[in-house]
Amino acid sequence: MKLNKILFLLCVFGLLGFNWPFPQLLHHPNPEQLGTASWFEKQIKIIKSQASNIDLRVLRLSLVAYVNARHKGIDNKQLLTVIDYSKPSTEKRMWVFDMKNGRTLFNTWVSHGRNSGGIQAKSFSNNPGSLQSSLGVFVTEAAPYIGGNGYSLRLRGLEKGINDNAYQRSVVVHGAWYVNPDVIKKYGQIGRSWGCPAVNNAMAKSIIDTIKENTLIFAYYPDHKWLAHSRFLAS
Repeated sequence: MKLNKILFLLCVFGLLGFNWPFPQLLHHPNPEQLGTASWFEKQIKIIKSQASNIDLRVLRLSLVAYVNARHKGIDNKQLLTVIDYSKPSTEKRMWVFDMKNGRTLFNTWVSHGRNSGGIQAKSFSNNPGSLQSSLGVFVTEAAPYIGGNGYSLRLRGLEKGINDNAYQRSVVVHGAWYVNPDVIKKYGQIGRSWGCPAVNNAMAKSIIDTIKENTLIFAYYPDHKWLAHSRFLAS
């Protein structure tokens, strides 16, 4: 009877996007020197072994951004959050990686802005009032707060002209009722935000408490201008 309950809870956690408890029990630290070719090769193997649904190119770019951010003294906790806006909203396109211990902590759904597109995000903006998502590299604030969307975490965009208005625009991580598999079944996509990366209500506090305090978020879309000029993507 207890085993059935445990299996049921594990199924529920998996449906919501938690990678608990197994990744938390398994540590796969990367012994190679940060930023070396051997480090990249090892880190990709570690992450892909736990998160096979992340695109290899997106993963490589996120690791380049992570290394450059670390070299600039950004990131307090050796965590990396990746959002792949090239995937439809029906897919689990957000991952949180514990880079220090080699663990995938979360893989779940995340919303895009209502003016960025329908099931597929296609337009992005740094402009206040655009109701679009922003691309690029962000860092999280230290302290969450309770706002109009409940427990939330502010983001600071680190790329001028790309996402540096994120704080002014109140682009935050928060929970939302419209980010869940039932909405996908009913409407064929998850709901859209006003530009925030909203997550499932049941997971919001866990994700926010994990990624708070100056950790990196890498939001990807194959935008040629951003990819060519981002200071975080220089080899």
